Amino acid sequence: MTGEESVRRPPGDLTEEQAGRMLAEMNEVIRAGEEMRKLRAEMIKVLAELGWTQERIARLTDMSQPAVSKQMAKHRTDDPRPPMGTSLDQYDVPWLEGRLWGLAEEISGTFPGTARCTDCVDALSRGKKRFTPQNVDELRRLVEEDLRRHRAELPGGYQAAYDQISRGLDLPPKAAATVSAPESAPASASVRRSIAHRIQRDVLGPADG
Repeated sequence: MTGEESVRRPPGDLTEEQAGRMLAEMNEVIRAGEEMRKLRAEMIKVLAELGWTQERIARLTDMSQPAVSKQMAKHRTDDPRPPMGTSLDQYDVPWLEGRLWGLAEEISGTFPGTARCTDCVDALSRGKKRFTPQNVDELRRLVEEDLRRHRAELPGGYQAAYDQISRGLDLPPKAAATVSAPESAPASASVRRSIAHRIQRDVLGPADG
């Protein structure tokens, strides 16, 4: 490096690679924030369809009641859909992905530091990984490995849940549609995934979550 280059770019300067990594991380945070706002808005709609009052929703979301009312009005339609089913026994892909995510989080929490699925779960939960078929397949392999390694230490419900999830994910899309619970109603993939994730965790874990 010449003297001129040394002056132009001192050794301690931020490199383009470092700046790129920093900005990529910032973009992840920004995108996750936007996605969370959209997800919360649709969750408010789903809860309203389930008959929850504005006051109750406002308390749980830590929003003002007028703000909740505004969100509900924004998404109100002239043709209201039936409430979304919350039975675990549903077989559309987002629902099954949510169950797999919840199962993996329970395994990770039960075996902190040793569960193979932990890094993948954390990346999905933080939005650093998406629920693509490749990432879901990776999570399935890691959960299978954890179930084998800790079979003697886990309740049978963990393996039973995984077996049901795995069978559903292996079904062709048309076949999955025919065995979905009849009470299931349309909702975004993110909402269905999030609700299934929470319900699966509560079924497997202690009642206080």
